[in-house]
Amino acid sequence: MSDIKLNISIKGENNILFKRCVRKLLDSTFIVGDKDTKLYAFISRESNRQDVSDYLRMIGFDVLVDSNIRIAMLKSHEADEEAVGLKRANVVTFNTDQYNLLLVLWEMYLENLGYNDDNVVMLGDLVDKIQVYEVNMDSNKLLAAMKIFKKYDLIDYDLKDKSEDALITLYPSLQFGWNIAQFKTVSAEYMKNEQIEDDLEAAIDSDAIEEDVE
Repeated sequence: MSDIKLNISIKGENNILFKRCVRKLLDSTFIVGDKDTKLYAFISRESNRQDVSDYLRMIGFDVLVDSNIRIAMLKSHEADEEAVGLKRANVVTFNTDQYNLLLVLWEMYLENLGYNDDNVVMLGDLVDKIQVYEVNMDSNKLLAAMKIFKKYDLIDYDLKDKSEDALITLYPSLQFGWNIAQFKTVSAEYMKNEQIEDDLEAAIDSDAIEEDVE
């Protein structure tokens, strides 16, 4: 096994941003440009991304920055993917109902893509979609799932607003929450609309969807 060496130098004015980026990734997996503008601007610069990546590799992680959708994501360092004790990189596991809800949210994200700068839906519309696709999700399960999705920056919304008009912001990080095999299995069961299926397959074929949420 090779030695681990770390040799990075962070300028004084960047110290706080560097620390915040590392902590944000370890805590929430994602840095979303539309939400954390300063953090994304910092980590999206190549030199800063490399410093953060070098630091994270010390503990078996790496960072992926996608400039097209303006997201930075914590991921397993490829050299450690098969290492005993380090194989499991994700810090959260979704149950079946939560995965089904994730699919509904991703389908709504695709439906609204390109219409406005922010991809926003109303809680009432989400509940209607849940009923259409017969997802086993009562109000308590929905609230619990939404809290988890909010924590991991897949969505954003006001936890106190439970009205039908409550706004839910959908982030492109939604597409990284799926295991591809599971995504195809569940989407085949719930996605009846042919156009939606085409959009989902296109996303998968373009490698837009990663293996697991970190």
